[in-house]
Amino acid sequence: MPTAKKAAAPVTFTFADDGRIPNNPLPFVLYRAAIDLTGSPDPERVVEKAFAANGWGGLWRNGVYPYVHYHSMIHEAMGVARGSARVRFGGEKGKVIEIVAGDVVVLPAGTGHQRVTESRELMVIGAYPSTGKYNLCRGTKAEHAKALATIPHVPLPSTDPVFGPKGPLMALWRA
Repeated sequence: MPTAKKAAAPVTFTFADDGRIPNNPLPFVLYRAAIDLTGSPDPERVVEKAFAANGWGGLWRNGVYPYVHYHSMIHEAMGVARGSARVRFGGEKGKVIEIVAGDVVVLPAGTGHQRVTESRELMVIGAYPSTGKYNLCRGTKAEHAKALATIPHVPLPSTDPVFGPKGPLMALWRA
């Protein structure tokens, strides 16, 4: 059965507040080839099971919106089940990163994200920790001001969405 791979060294980025997208001082985390999808006829289910097994829920299946947005009241994990996409993380002054099947990204609350390109078969699974509340912000001045007050109070997750309570995220976000 395909499962989470051994925790590889995560790739991290921090993005500055650009006046529209607040981002977060916690690092954005990229796990390359984090979930082994080899031979799976249902890679979406494999990613969903990995997230659920580590206490991340509110699961969804979709792509990544083509407009910049962020969530100011909750952190988010996205696992690529099929295909690939180039996604700009961190807002207009952020970084475009290609994500492919098996990759997982973890976005601290406030981190901007926007699809730049995608393969036809792209399927992303999203998940959220058990604490926090989903919202969608598009980067208006009113949202930005409110987000700056909200983001510091978003609870940290109790587990890494792929590697559990002792996963790399726990050390990275509590350092």
